[in-house]
Amino acid sequence: MSTPPIAVDPPSMYTSPAFAQGMILPAGPTLFIGGQNGVDAEGALLDGLGPQTEQALRNVLTVLAEAGSGPEHVAKLTIYLAPGIDPSDGYAATAAVWGGRRTAVTVVSVAPARPGALVEIDAVAAVPAS
Repeated sequence: MSTPPIAVDPPSMYTSPAFAQGMILPAGPTLFIGGQNGVDAEGALLDGLGPQTEQALRNVLTVLAEAGSGPEHVAKLTIYLAPGIDPSDGYAATAAVWGGRRTAVTVVSVAPARPGALVEIDAVAAVPAS
């Protein structure tokens, strides 16, 4: 069993209940999960930011599980939002699927490559020793 990433929250900086300022990833295999959109198993894009965010995170969880890892081993999430999108619905959807797991998070506004996509999420995680 490998050690999950360790949060780095300098006391001189704000400590958020939702994210860590940094994460230490233990040495070992590392999984890089490519950008996941809010698409179901058939490739259909869900409607709206909340449903797309929930599905994109479920897709991240599916890749983690396939690699023998889990959300507790994620060191970094990057969340890409379409320009002009209010992230509020996305934050609520993230809490519904991701729970209270703190990790380093970056949220940026970019034009997603898939037409109609409002969010894309990628991740970096440790893969525990079996």
